[in-house]
Amino acid sequence: MSKKSSSKLLHTEDWLAVWIGFIIIAAGLVAVLTGAFDFSALKFKTWTWGETLTGAAAAKVVPLGEQLASGAFWLKGLLTLCVLGVLFAVGAKLTGEKFSKFIPAFIGVFVLSVIVRLISAEFTLNRYLEWAFWALIVGMLISNTIGTPGWLRPAVRTEFYIKTGLVIMGFSVLFSNIAKFGLYGLGIAWAVTPVVILFMWWFGTKVLKIDNKPLVITMASATSVCGTSAAIASGAASGCKKDDLTMTISISIIFTVLMMVLEPVIIKACGMSPIMGGALIGGTVDSTGAVAVAGSVLGGEGEKAAVLVKMIQNILIGFIAFFVALFFATSVNRKEGQKVGASEIWTRFPKFIIGFFVASLVASFIVLPLAGADQVKAVNGVLDQYKNWCFVLAFVSIGLDTNFRDIARQMKGGKPLWLYIVGQTFNIVLTFAAVWFLLSGAVFPVPVLD
Repeated sequence: MSKKSSSKLLHTEDWLAVWIGFIIIAAGLVAVLTGAFDFSALKFKTWTWGETLTGAAAAKVVPLGEQLASGAFWLKGLLTLCVLGVLFAVGAKLTGEKFSKFIPAFIGVFVLSVIVRLISAEFTLNRYLEWAFWALIVGMLISNTIGTPGWLRPAVRTEFYIKTGLVIMGFSVLFSNIAKFGLYGLGIAWAVTPVVILFMWWFGTKVLKIDNKPLVITMASATSVCGTSAAIASGAASGCKKDDLTMTISISIIFTVLMMVLEPVIIKACGMSPIMGGALIGGTVDSTGAVAVAGSVLGGEGEKAAVLVKMIQNILIGFIAFFVALFFATSVNRKEGQKVGASEIWTRFPKFIIGFFVASLVASFIVLPLAGADQVKAVNGVLDQYKNWCFVLAFVSIGLDTNFRDIARQMKGGKPLWLYIVGQTFNIVLTFAAVWFLLSGAVFPVPVLD
C-alpha cells in the first residue's frame, strides 16, 4: 500500500467513519456474545407529562424522576459520552482538528442530544414525531435565536456522525428478512422503489426544472424508501447540502405524520384487507416507526405486513446510495469532455457505503448462522442505540447549521414541495397496484403471516 493510500485510510472522514463504525460493532458483538461487559448506551425509557395510560402502554412507562435517580442511568450516560467522545475526538484529530477545541464542543453537542432524546422519549411526542424532528427543532432554535456559539462549531460535524451511524446501521439490515415475505415483499418493496426514484428524477429535473440535482435525488430516495435514513445515505452519496437535507427531512416528517394518521382510516373505509393495507402502508409511509404505528391500527396481520415490507425496502438503502454515488461521479458531476475512469470513481465514491455493506454481510452470513437470530437481535439492540446517538448528533448539528431564511430561499417557489407531493402520490398509486396484483388473491394466493 502506498503512503498516500495509507494516509487516506487514516485521515479522511469517509474512512474514519468506517473504522469508528466497525469498532462500535466489534465492541457490541464481544459484549453480547461473551457477556463480559455491558456495552449498552444511554436510553430514556418512555415517560409522560402526567397522562394516565392503561394496559401495555402503562407497563412501558417509567417516571422520569425515577430514571434520573438511577445510578445505572448516569453510568450509561457517561459510557455513551466517553465511547463516542473518544472515537470522534480521535477521528477529528486525524482530520486536523485540535483536541482542546473539539472535546468541549462535542460535550456541548452531546448535552443538546441528551435533551433531544429526553423530549422524544415522552409517550405522546414519541408516538407521533420521531427524534429527527426534535433534533432539528432544538438545533434550529439555537441557530435562529442566539446563534450557534463559535466554541460549539468544531463538533458540528454532520456528515461524520451520519456516515458512522449508517455503517453501524448496516449490521441491522439482514438479508434473511426477504425470506419472511418472499416474492410478495420483493415485488412491493423492490419493484416499485426504483420506478418512483426514476419518475421523481424526471419530474424534478425535466418538468419542475430544478437545477439542484442532489436535492432532487435526495428527496426521491426519502420518498420512495424510508425517509430519514434514505435521505441521509443519498444525500451523502450525491453531495447534498445541509440546508437541502434539512428541508427534505422536514417535508418528509410532516407528510409522514399526516399519512400515519390518515392512511389507515382511508384503508379501512375502502374495505381493504389488513394484509393489503399493511403492505400499502409499509411501501408508502416514510418512517419505519410510523409504519409500525399505522399498521397496528389494522390489527396484527396488517402490522406484520407493514413492518416486513418496510424492512425489505430498507435493504435497498445501501444499493441506492451506491448507484447514486456512481451516477453522480460518472454523469452529473462530470465536466464536459472529461473522462471518468475507475480510479476517479473510486476517489469520489463515499467509502461509508462499503462499511454499510460489509456490516450487513457479516451480520447476515457470518454472525446469524453462527450465533443465531436471538443473539443477532441482542447485538442490534445495543448497536441501534449507538446508531441513534450518531444520527441525533448529526441532526442537532444540521439544526445548529441551519437558518430559516436559508430554507425559505431553498424552496425555490415551492418546487421541492411539489416534487414531494407529486412523487408521493405516484408512489401510493404504483404501490397500490403492486399490492393489489400480489395480495388481492385475484392473481396469486394470499400468504398467511404467523
